[in-house]
Amino acid sequence: MELGLFTFAELPVDAPGGDRVSPEQRLKNLLEEAALADELGLDVYGVGEHHRPDFVVSTPAVVLAAIAARTQRIRLTSAVTVLSSDDPVRVFQEYATVDLLSGGRAEIMAGRGSFIESFPLFGYDLRLYDELFAEKLDLLLALREEEHVTWEGRLRASIDGRGVYPRPVQEPLPVWIAVGGSPESAVRAGRLGLPMALAIIGGLPERFTAFAELHRRAAAEAGHGHVPLSINSHGFIAETRERAIELSYPYESAAMNRIGRERGWPPLGRGDYEAAATLRGANFVGSPEDVAEKILWQHELFGHDRFLLQLSVGGMPHELTMRSIELFGTEVAPLVRAEVARRAAAPAASA
Repeated sequence: MELGLFTFAELPVDAPGGDRVSPEQRLKNLLEEAALADELGLDVYGVGEHHRPDFVVSTPAVVLAAIAARTQRIRLTSAVTVLSSDDPVRVFQEYATVDLLSGGRAEIMAGRGSFIESFPLFGYDLRLYDELFAEKLDLLLALREEEHVTWEGRLRASIDGRGVYPRPVQEPLPVWIAVGGSPESAVRAGRLGLPMALAIIGGLPERFTAFAELHRRAAAEAGHGHVPLSINSHGFIAETRERAIELSYPYESAAMNRIGRERGWPPLGRGDYEAAATLRGANFVGSPEDVAEKILWQHELFGHDRFLLQLSVGGMPHELTMRSIELFGTEVAPLVRAEVARRAAAPAASA
């Protein structure tokens, strides 16, 4: 199982204690965090796209290109690219460029987006939310299959045999579909034979096993072989579970309650956060042993191929994020990898 990190490059606009970080400094910190993840041997690093004052990255490909120059082996993905409000040709060109700069390490994680600011910003009708995504995904997949593309669109201008450059190192350039709570999205990803990144940031993880099953069943019915699955979640790691909760709760609650006020969610209280940090909760908050145990427990549920953790929720201070990355890479990852390898070898040994 691949293990990695992702970030939305949050700015601490309402962080506890009045912490303030400039956008320039936040990006410098992000590059250090990604470089550390690479040095520690983690497999994937993702950067999300937002168009709000509380997040500093609106163009993940630009940031991933900077990360490519500072890293050697870690895979670089968007998390996510809001494809519905972007142009697939430019998305393909940007990530083909990152792929060339990184020696074949780029990926696109395409999603419809859980925030809507990009739609009016770029002149798209929010009422066409799903139609825009479906059509633009179709074009993106056509672009990675053929150098010269002929494609007919309804919401986006058609293309008549045009060449699209540059071409990436990887053929095809990997495209994942990010899924939050839509069964239709899981089925679509499976039907197309595309890997799915399933975000679980609340509720009981067991409830999401149906999405994994829908994805696998749709892939099998469409004649595809094994199609990878990633689980993406929030978390924070410290020396003990108590310290991890104490350090991270003020930042997580500030961020989630700010967004919750916009969406009508109930406030995230300390008791809710502690419950989410238990084995059957959604958040990976605790000691390295706690987090490793939870990853492995979920691996039994989902049988997933990748796990990505978001450590910087709510503008977590850089030094705390760096320590959490260090614990993830040096203590959590070895525990998880050893146990996954043991489980994989066990059936072969008993055969």
